[in-house]
Amino acid sequence: MSSIVKILPHYTYDDYCRWEGRWELIEGIPHAMSPAPSPKHQWVSANLMHEFKTAIKKAGCKHCKVYNFIDVKIKDDTVLQPDVLIVCKEISKPFLDFPASLVVEVLSYSTALKDRNVKMQYYAQMSIRYYLMIDPEKQTVEIYKLSENEEYNLLSYDTAGSFNFTFEEDCSAEVMLQQIWE
Repeated sequence: MSSIVKILPHYTYDDYCRWEGRWELIEGIPHAMSPAPSPKHQWVSANLMHEFKTAIKKAGCKHCKVYNFIDVKIKDDTVLQPDVLIVCKEISKPFLDFPASLVVEVLSYSTALKDRNVKMQYYAQMSIRYYLMIDPEKQTVEIYKLSENEEYNLLSYDTAGSFNFTFEEDCSAEVMLQQIWE
């Protein structure tokens, strides 16, 4: 009996930097980020960024900044692009290679499984304190916080309301989550 060896290419961050368009790289395998997110997805993401920026400014958190998708380099063959990030340290490279304070994935039909499983595990391994999954169709926000044993615990599953996030020791901000649907 013969065995079949399947040979797949294995890409690295250097390869990734040469590609056109939006991609994620997971364990050396490229994942296309197209087509572009739906208008509803983009609207919710933009509204969420606005709410975070407003809350952080109101709280006087001088070091925390809100970004939409930027490269999060987990390791040389794994690069993710969350929809929204909050980072409370200076980013000196063209990618983030240290834990953000918070990452957000706005779920879509084509990415929900990856967001709920693969990306959640990587964010936990990277010690990202908060992970939010937002479902624009159901208008729900799942807020997970990293536990001491490096696993995410669901803190809130909400359709409206606000939540107080602690990004750093001297930075807590109350975010009006119900505003993201309007």
